[in-house]
Amino acid sequence: MSEHQMDTDDGADVSNVSQVLTFCLGAEEYGIEILEVQEIKGDTVVTRMPNTPPHVPGVTNLRGAVIPIIDLRLKFGLPAPVADRLAVVIIGLVANKTIGFAVDSVIDVLDIPRADIQEPPELVASGERPVVRGIAHVDGRLVALLDLLAVVGGDLAVPA
Repeated sequence: MSEHQMDTDDGADVSNVSQVLTFCLGAEEYGIEILEVQEIKGDTVVTRMPNTPPHVPGVTNLRGAVIPIIDLRLKFGLPAPVADRLAVVIIGLVANKTIGFAVDSVIDVLDIPRADIQEPPELVASGERPVVRGIAHVDGRLVALLDLLAVVGGDLAVPA
């Protein structure tokens, strides 16, 4: 057995499973690879910065480091949150930069068989990198798996 095909306790082949952190934005469920997640913060205070897009509400202090926050509700065209504080922020690492992603709530960490992940339909204009890298079927519901590098896109100084 190669080092890329380690078995889990239940005998499943790890190389055929994607570990995904799932979260809600409105009524929709999304997911990101668990390896892109550093931590999850609740009740986050954000300091507004001038000349930022509406979906970048500002920055927050993470143990002495100032990190930008992207509100995924606003980025995806959903109604703005009503609170002054962000309920849940997923701290992720994108192209070696730490970035916070504001979401409504975190659901779970799931092991999704790669066979249950389909390519997303082509709904994005040509030349644009799609933010959804796949659609997973999980217990009768669909989870849109995000490409965080594409989500960040031109908002911050992160190479695409």
